[in-house]
Amino acid sequence: MDMQLSDFIRAEIEHILQDWEEFAKGIFSARHMDKAGLRNHARDMLLEIADDLDSHQSESELAASSKGRRQADEPTDGAESWAEVHGGDRQTSGFSVIETVSEFRALRASVVSHWTKAHPTTAEKQLESLTRFHEAIDQAVAESLEQYATVKEMETRLFGAILVASPDPIYVLDLDGRIVYANKATADLFAMKYETIIGKTAFDLGFSFATDFQRNLDKVISDQSTFRGKFAHVFSSEQGEQFEYLLAPVLDENLRTEAAVCISRDITERAIAEDKIWYNAHHDLLTGLPNRRLFLDRLEQEVKHAKRSTLSLAVLFMDLDGFKAVNDSFGHEVGDRLLSEVADRITDCVREADTVARLGGDEFTVILTGAGQRNGAGIVAQNIINAISMPFNIGQHLVQISVSIGITFYPQDASAPVALLEAADRAMYKAKKSETNRVCFFNPSDHADTCPA
Repeated sequence: MDMQLSDFIRAEIEHILQDWEEFAKGIFSARHMDKAGLRNHARDMLLEIADDLDSHQSESELAASSKGRRQADEPTDGAESWAEVHGGDRQTSGFSVIETVSEFRALRASVVSHWTKAHPTTAEKQLESLTRFHEAIDQAVAESLEQYATVKEMETRLFGAILVASPDPIYVLDLDGRIVYANKATADLFAMKYETIIGKTAFDLGFSFATDFQRNLDKVISDQSTFRGKFAHVFSSEQGEQFEYLLAPVLDENLRTEAAVCISRDITERAIAEDKIWYNAHHDLLTGLPNRRLFLDRLEQEVKHAKRSTLSLAVLFMDLDGFKAVNDSFGHEVGDRLLSEVADRITDCVREADTVARLGGDEFTVILTGAGQRNGAGIVAQNIINAISMPFNIGQHLVQISVSIGITFYPQDASAPVALLEAADRAMYKAKKSETNRVCFFNPSDHADTCPA
């Protein structure tokens, strides 16, 4: 007795699935899916078709099946068929319509191939079973795609709602950088009507960041990569000044880039907060001068620059004389105001390119760029001494102090930033102990610090 096709499918299911697995390796959207899950899903599809082949069908049902669909009045009890479940699952998993249909096509080919090898001569009854099989596959494809479309439409509606409700500007650009879609947040940010935006590039809209944006967009399109960047711009809406944005490619079913999506976000407040945090971490809050951390960083950069350009630089280390007495006599408020005015007077004695810093307490430092001669640095130091020696009028108090200065040079005295600062510190203490001079130069040759006569 000849084997029914339904029984053949059940008996040969492992061999049929082996052929199908070879095909599944080429489905792009299946690469991230569990292989065992894919195989079990295909097994369930075959067993459902086998059960359908065993079931009795009326003439009207046969007619509907021959057209690839169920009867219009066929009861479903509100439950989805296995094919509808399959279509919804594949759509959720990211399968394209072509990939979803190709699964059925591969199963059909595998079953027919094994069946014809086992039955080279087909009897009329076997031909009828084969016809029923093709009809079952066609019906499954139709139901699967119908559900696929239903889920896709719902997903499109939900996605559209998300885009409309999103507070972040989101827009899609074609391969030439023209905007082909923009959500409401984009129109609000640009302060333009939707129809005015569509078809325009960043250049057409006069955006200051257009050149960098287009360059990054071209790279995203050509490399099929994502890009995160920032730009500064004041739009007509006057919303924000600092923005971050993400560019990502949109791929078609053949994995070719067909567009790019851009999501931007106003980070002005965050940028201001970050700048304030950075400023507070690198500056003396009393005087506004760079603190020790920023001073050492700038000294390191200046040393690298001097090394590349074969130039010299000088470091001045200063300590105020008589500051403690002012603090003790007039209080910390007067002392703080004195430090702030000292910072101003020192800054007035140097160039804009030079760095003045407060290391803490009553200690100040200066980096003199391009100063490799004792005379040049000595003149600046003397100007600072003269400026500090002038009386300070603070409130009701007339305050007078002086300053002791140590000077060292790169690369003559030291080549490392910390070593330069330590050498200047040693020279400053030598100046502080001197009875007649307030400036001393570090002398590494005899490990002594020299003060001008």
